[in-house]
Amino acid sequence: MGLPDDVTAALTRAAQAPRILVACDFDGTLAPIVNHPADARPLPAAADALRRLAAAPDTAAALISGRALADLGTLSGLSEVVHLVGSHGAEFESGFGHDIDTALLQTITDTLNAIAAQHPGVTVEPKPASVALHVRNAAPADAEAALAAAHAAGESWTAQQTAGKAVLEFAVIITDKGEAIDILRQREAADVVVFFGDDVTDEKAFRRLRDGDVGIKVGPGDTAAGHRIDSPEDVAACLEFLAAARR
Repeated sequence: MGLPDDVTAALTRAAQAPRILVACDFDGTLAPIVNHPADARPLPAAADALRRLAAAPDTAAALISGRALADLGTLSGLSEVVHLVGSHGAEFESGFGHDIDTALLQTITDTLNAIAAQHPGVTVEPKPASVALHVRNAAPADAEAALAAAHAAGESWTAQQTAGKAVLEFAVIITDKGEAIDILRQREAADVVVFFGDDVTDEKAFRRLRDGDVGIKVGPGDTAAGHRIDSPEDVAACLEFLAAARR
């Protein structure tokens, strides 16, 4: 099955812009969702197409992910050719744009580790400026109880709380993928931005897009994106389409 007509039409228009920025989320977008976060890898076709886009004239490519920047580089294998932005838009190669409250970060880490220890299958992912509680591999009752306990604990923290797909994350800095889009757009002097995302945090990027930009939601759920596709395999097809059009 091919891409939806509205998607190919929007990508065709975007490909005709003088300078474009093509940006993707990582998990669930460039890479399929997996049970263990460390096992995630981009689809080969998607990674290859993003490399070709990065090498095309007047074209920039980026990954904007909730992953820590170092992990994003390792898992994607794309650090040499595309812009990488980690921590939901807050962590650039140059560092963080905001101060990190390390004491609060440690408190959150300790609390979430204690919650995870009581619920089999629940894991904690520490990051430089946030901590994520993953419940994908837990039984429904344990997942629900762990998330409820984390929500309750979070009421006393001055932290940004974000719920995603089987994950609850607490950040001690401001995170905003939309802000990252604006920064990259300015750096690259891009006339048009194309952004692919699948999760709640990607909505901030979709809402920041301008007239002429293209936002593509991957999978189900409410969205501010103007277009929708079904899967990371469709993302690969879109990137291949764009790479061919920009040659």
